[in-house]
Amino acid sequence: MAGNTVKIGNTLVGNDQPCYVVAEIGINHNGSLETAKEIIKVSAEAGCNAVKFQKRTVDVVYTPEELARPRENPFGATNGDLKRGLEFGLAEYREIDRYCKNLKIDWFVSCWDEASVDFMEQFNPPCYKIASASLTDDDLLRHHRKYGRPIILSTGMSTMAEIEHAVEVLGQDDLIVLHSTSTYPAQLNELNLKMISTLMDKYDLPIGYSGHEPGLSTTFATAVMGASMIEKHITLDRAMWGSDQAASVEPAGIERLIEYISQWEEASGNGIKKVYESEIPIREKLRRKG
Repeated sequence: MAGNTVKIGNTLVGNDQPCYVVAEIGINHNGSLETAKEIIKVSAEAGCNAVKFQKRTVDVVYTPEELARPRENPFGATNGDLKRGLEFGLAEYREIDRYCKNLKIDWFVSCWDEASVDFMEQFNPPCYKIASASLTDDDLLRHHRKYGRPIILSTGMSTMAEIEHAVEVLGQDDLIVLHSTSTYPAQLNELNLKMISTLMDKYDLPIGYSGHEPGLSTTFATAVMGASMIEKHITLDRAMWGSDQAASVEPAGIERLIEYISQWEEASGNGIKKVYESEIPIREKLRRKG
C-alpha cells in the first residue's frame, strides 16, 4: 500500500529508518565480471545496503543507425560494439546473484526495456529501478508494475509534470522517488537539493537522492535533509576508461559517505531536549551558585 515506508529485501526504507545506501555500479565494470565482483566486495565492506546494475536488450533500446555509428572503444569501432561489450548476460548475472547472496548485500537493476524486466525476474529481485531516461516510457513503467515489486523512480532530466505523470502511471504503492540531476558529473549549481523537500511535501512516499556529483559533501547533505535512500555511482578508480567514471566515487569515498551518514544518524537524536547524566557534574561545577 502507499505510505512512507517501503520494504526492499529485508530492509525498511522510509521515514525514521536508517538511510538505505545503493552503490550504483552501472556500467563501471567495463564488461568485466571480475571488476564487477570487486566493486560489489568493496561496496559490501563499506556497509552499502545494495549494489545496482543496468540491463538492456541492445537491439531493442538502440536503432540500427545508432549501433552502427563509429565510436572507438575497447570492444571495437562502433557504438554497437561498445554497447554489446558492456552488457552482461545470463552467466554473469547468475554469478553476481550468487556472489551478492554470499556477501549478504541486495542487488537489483534498472531495466531499459520490457524484455530486460522479464529476463531479471528469474533472479527474484527485491525491487526495480526506473532510470531517469525511462521516466516518460509509460509502457515500460506499466510492464514493471506487472510483477508487483517495489519500484524506485529516478527523476533526472524531467519536468515536474512528467514526474507527476510517471507517479500516476506507477501508482504510489511500494514506490520510492529519487531526486536527481542527469549530468555526468553534475555541477553544484545544478544539484537543486531543495527539490528533495519539494517532493517530500508533495508525496507521502520515501524520497531519496541519486547523485552524480564527484564529491561527498552534497550527497551527505541529502541524508541530513531526510533522504530515505541515497544512490551513488562507484568505481575502483576514477581514472579508468568509461563515461561514468568521473561521476563516481572510489572505495574510500563510499566508505567515508557511509561513515558520515552513520555518525549523523547516531547524533541526530529525537529533538526532545534532555539533560544527560554526563552533563550533571559539569552543570554542578560551572553554574553559578546561589
